[in-house]
Amino acid sequence: MSRAPRSAGARRDWGSDDSQTPILHVDMDAFFASVELLSRPELRGRPVIVGGRHRGVVLAATYEARASGVHSAMPMTRARVLCPQAIVIAPDHSRYREMSRGVMRILGDITPVIEPLSIDEAFLDVSGARRRLGPPAMIAGRLRTRIAEELGLPASVGIASTKFVAKLASSHAKPDGMLLVPRDATVAFLHSLPVGALWGVGERTEATLARLAIRTVADLAHTPPDTLRAALGESGGRRLLDLAWGRDPRAVEPVRREKSIGHEQTFAENLRDRADLAAVLLDQAHRCAARLRSGGLFAAGVAIKVRGADFTTLTRSRALEAPTDVAHDLYQVARELLAAVAVPPGGVRLLGLRCESLSEAASTAVQVRLDDSGPERRDAELAMDQIRRRYGRSSLTAGSLLPVPTTENARGDLSC
Repeated sequence: MSRAPRSAGARRDWGSDDSQTPILHVDMDAFFASVELLSRPELRGRPVIVGGRHRGVVLAATYEARASGVHSAMPMTRARVLCPQAIVIAPDHSRYREMSRGVMRILGDITPVIEPLSIDEAFLDVSGARRRLGPPAMIAGRLRTRIAEELGLPASVGIASTKFVAKLASSHAKPDGMLLVPRDATVAFLHSLPVGALWGVGERTEATLARLAIRTVADLAHTPPDTLRAALGESGGRRLLDLAWGRDPRAVEPVRREKSIGHEQTFAENLRDRADLAAVLLDQAHRCAARLRSGGLFAAGVAIKVRGADFTTLTRSRALEAPTDVAHDLYQVARELLAAVAVPPGGVRLLGLRCESLSEAASTAVQVRLDDSGPERRDAELAMDQIRRRYGRSSLTAGSLLPVPTTENARGDLSC
């Protein structure tokens, strides 16, 4: 979901010439919330927030909730204050991934030149699809129709001559719209926007520019380069000046390898017991391992993140003896990392596990281990993947994560 600043005064029609606009940016509208509404149609038109009910952050919000000031990455406590009438839904990440695969499949039918940015957005270069499917605006319209008809989801599309402008155009097309910015209109479109719309202009940079009376992209574009270099540094000033004039030579890159895969959880109540924390890591190890196998990837490193009640956050990481996609291996290292961390006085608010240094399984030599994590463990986890794909994630879990009737000796030594 794009959160780039939008100009209320920016035009919504910049012309119809798409002869030099081969770049599309497809951005699903409030993706997680839209997926949830598919099975809850009675909530359409009402403020809905996807996220933890009391802790954590907002993952998505319907436009009715956004009207109250709610946005993604906002703490849930703040969102509930701004929109107390909102319906809060816990996220279902497996379903979001499934719907994302459906979206990417439709995009792949148009062109192989796709650069996914996240689970719900991607760049496309449709230069090679024009003869078969028509001009870019027609292709964008067909994409939106197919996504709506086959998946029941709304998508907004920006069409432009560069990636940067296409992404800005999609944010101005929302909700559920399409915006074409012809190449000749690029500069006029950019100069109608606030300076915060430029990539790399966060709150601190925006404040620095405001002290120079630079509040719009047009202001920045007409600022002497020496002034920008003095305020933002050589590379920062030059980069923003290029963007302000629509100079963005980057091509759509169809191959993007994930640098890491992780899972983290914010708890309704802070955890203090190490056995409880170990149980969370075990569940996260299984989730991450399944994602590795699904993507044909192996991890050569493991990291954990621990956040205390006072929001102090620390991370610990370690390289593995050999690359793996087996939950047992990930968990063993994560548990050792956790053992070396003192539980904060107020307990742990958030715990996460991340797999790092990823490589493709086909090019990875797997080392045979002398402990109990031989090929039979991987075979068992592959069988678990098949069962979960057919019956859902909740259909199968590690035995040591099942509830026990008594608390005595419960989860004393967790294993896979």
